[in-house]
Amino acid sequence: MIRAVFFDLYGTLATFDPSVEEVQVAACREFGLAADPNGITKGYALADAFMAEQNGRYPLRTMTDEERETFFAGYEQIILQGGGLDVSLEVARDIWRRVRQLPYEMVLYSDVIPTLADLRSQGLLTGIISNMNRDSASLLRTMGLEGRVDVAVTSGDVGAEKPHAPIFLAALERAGVEPQEVLYVGDQVSSDVEGSRAVGMNPVLIDRNDRSPKVDCPRIRTLPEVHGVLAAMTDF
Repeated sequence: MIRAVFFDLYGTLATFDPSVEEVQVAACREFGLAADPNGITKGYALADAFMAEQNGRYPLRTMTDEERETFFAGYEQIILQGGGLDVSLEVARDIWRRVRQLPYEMVLYSDVIPTLADLRSQGLLTGIISNMNRDSASLLRTMGLEGRVDVAVTSGDVGAEKPHAPIFLAALERAGVEPQEVLYVGDQVSSDVEGSRAVGMNPVLIDRNDRSPKVDCPRIRTLPEVHGVLAAMTDF
C-alpha cells in the first residue's frame, strides 16, 4: 500500500526562469557563438547525467573550489556540444562563469501546487529529496513550499547525495514510512530511479522534455499523471 509520494526538486518540481536554454544562448552570444536552443536541451540531458554520475562517485559538495570549477567547465562543455558548439575547456569555463552571472531564478512548474494538494487530500504524505547543498527549511521557504509537503531532506541536511542510500533513508525516517510504501518521482535515471529503487521505493521517471523514452519504470510527462500511476498500483 502506498502511503507517501516523494519528489526530486530540480527538473521535477522546479525549473529556471528564464529557461536554461535562454540563459545559455544569451551567454554564448556574448562570446560570438550561436547555440541551438533545442540542442542545448539535449546537451543538458547529457550534462545532468554526467553530474548525477559524478555526485555518485565524488560529490560536488565535497570538492574544493578549484575542483568544482573544473567540473563545471566540463559540464558546460557537454551542454555546448549538444548545442552544436565544440569549444575548449577554457572557453567553456568562461561561458559557465557568465551563465552564473546572468539573472535567473528557480521557480515551480505550474502543476506542482495543485498536485501536492490533491495527493495530500487523499491522505498521502508528500516529501522532497534533493541533492541541493542547503538546508531543507530554507529551501522550502525560498520555493514557497512551506506547509505544502510533509517532509523534506537535502544533501545539505544529511551530508549525502542521491543515488546513495542515506538521503533516502533519512526521508523515510522523517516520514515514518517503509520504502515499499513510497512512490518516488524524479527526472534522473541514475540518482532518482536507480537510487530510490535500491532502497526499496517504487520509482517513477518524470520526463518533461521527452529525454528518456526507454526506462524500466513508469514514465510520466507531467505531475498530475502520478494519479494514474497510483491508480494502476492495485494495492493503493
